[in-house]
Amino acid sequence: MSVVPTSQVPVFKLYGETRHWPTPDLLHCESIPERSRLHDWYIRPHRHADLVHVLHVASGQVELELEGSQHALQGPLVIVVPAMTIHGFRFSQDIEGHIVTLAQPLAEQLGQRLEEQASVLRHADYHLLAQPRKARRLATLVEQIDAEYRQPAPGRDRMLGALVQALAVELSRQADPHGLHGSAPGPHQRDRGHERLANFQALIEAQYRQQPSIERLAEQLGMSSAHLNALCRRLADRSALQLLHERLLLEAKRQITYTNMTISQIADSLGFSEPAYFTRFFKRNTGFSPRDFRLRQHAAESTET
Repeated sequence: MSVVPTSQVPVFKLYGETRHWPTPDLLHCESIPERSRLHDWYIRPHRHADLVHVLHVASGQVELELEGSQHALQGPLVIVVPAMTIHGFRFSQDIEGHIVTLAQPLAEQLGQRLEEQASVLRHADYHLLAQPRKARRLATLVEQIDAEYRQPAPGRDRMLGALVQALAVELSRQADPHGLHGSAPGPHQRDRGHERLANFQALIEAQYRQQPSIERLAEQLGMSSAHLNALCRRLADRSALQLLHERLLLEAKRQITYTNMTISQIADSLGFSEPAYFTRFFKRNTGFSPRDFRLRQHAAESTET
């Protein structure tokens, strides 16, 4: 696998894809074979502006490219890929395992709840699972996340949150604080642009319900709105306003799907002055009115249960 220059690395919205985040959940889970088989077992180097990957390789081989370093690895192991990290994979055809993808808001929540124990999710690294007992513990957690994700049930959102929190704690225990395994690439060092993008995303997370102007957010970051927009387009392949709207849209989908709030209440909670404005915003970005989206989500749940 050859190393791709940073300037040529595409920004994807999901694992190996250009499509938008597919569900109202703050995480996505799928098996490694079901995705990589579609790409002939090779996921070319890419990065994500606002997603964190946790790959659990139960068995099989993977050629990993992580921030320009290449590694030939054998499962069982875990690979952590923070936002903006350049990564690519070539899997053996007998690969077994899962990939759990966390949306940035969930990663931020874990950071607030777990503090230092969540730092493992901020460092590009891999962790070999040499001890069978610990390997089984982590594999069980990932399997539980996958099962809960695929089969909607009462309390699903809370259960997924609890399981992914346990996963982060287990990962922090697996991580080698002294680098004794000697072969991992080490923490991903962000440049100033990446730090500013991360700061912008943190501001969005804190303020998106008030729908602040991009000019106001740029001012809080100590830069012009033109500079902020150029930064977002260069690193995230979206404008600053698109990133803000994507966070609003994600929360709207979650509230429509998982709460009994009226459309008017949801609109008000997300800073829209009129429900009609919210409906137009939602339909423009999804193709469905909020009510139609809710009906579709409930129909899908009824079909799966």
